[in-house]
Amino acid sequence: MKIVTGGAGFIGSNIVKQLNNRGIDDIIIVDDLTDGRKCRNLQGLDFFDYMDYADFDEQMADDTFDCGYIDVVFHEGACSDTMNYDGRYMMKNNYEGSKNLLRYCMSRKIPFLYASSASTYGSGKNGFREDPSCEEALNPYAYSKLQFDRFVRRVQPIAKSQIVGFRYFNVFGPQENHKDKMASLVYQKYHELQEKGKITLFKGTAGYEDGGQIRDFIYVNDVVNVIFYFWEHPELSGIYNCGTGVGHTFNEFVQGVIDYCGKGHIEYVPFPDILKGKYQSYTQADTENLMKAGYDKGFTILSEASRNTAASSIRTAAISHEKGCLFRPRRRLERR
Repeated sequence: MKIVTGGAGFIGSNIVKQLNNRGIDDIIIVDDLTDGRKCRNLQGLDFFDYMDYADFDEQMADDTFDCGYIDVVFHEGACSDTMNYDGRYMMKNNYEGSKNLLRYCMSRKIPFLYASSASTYGSGKNGFREDPSCEEALNPYAYSKLQFDRFVRRVQPIAKSQIVGFRYFNVFGPQENHKDKMASLVYQKYHELQEKGKITLFKGTAGYEDGGQIRDFIYVNDVVNVIFYFWEHPELSGIYNCGTGVGHTFNEFVQGVIDYCGKGHIEYVPFPDILKGKYQSYTQADTENLMKAGYDKGFTILSEASRNTAASSIRTAAISHEKGCLFRPRRRLERR
């Protein structure tokens, strides 16, 4: 059995999709569907069962969860709202819940592949290497992720099974229609273009020209490829950057959306005060360790990935309108 926490979310549902593409459907999806829009991400996916995250976390904490043999856990579940400043909630959900699941996996020698974040590098002033000297948390979300990475570093020397953390840079692609202000730039700007006929970007700040902020954008299919590479190499453990190693300006990125749609223009707006001191104007993954680990599948060209994402947004809107958001797992998992 494969467990995918956050399996109804953005990256998690793409993991399930790629597992299905490999003919794999012995999957338990764990998530919180309080936001019912996420169930749209489950349409068309084949999996064994669904379980609510609160029930799952409770059973992890008291060590009573039992679904038979588990061959891997893909831990994508987290609150990813970087503007949520409820630090107590963030630590309970992202840190304590992750520790419970990791302890469960370690005691049973289950490979544990989990989502970290490039937000652990803060402003990036010290670089983007997987090294404590580069780490800085600018908000509670980043702090919760950084603290779990530090916990992993402490327990990894005694682990008897694989533990891999992926510091995602700016991931974009299909299945993020539920994320609102936390959705990728291409998703937000595609819909802004459809609604307003233009795309707004921040004016220059901190030495960057208008729309000149730089991010390492990585297509979600490439993220899943990286995750599966490590799954296929259980001898590899550690924390790895998951980015392309190439930064692109916001101007370059949204121009791909405008070119795909064949309309629109860019308009620059003042940088909001609320984001000052909390915003990453520059990210670019140091991929040296990823390459040393042997990853050689490359990355999707930005313009192609942007077109694919925009096209997916059109298809998702049409499917959601026609079918609503029903999903049906193959059977229910009995609690023991």
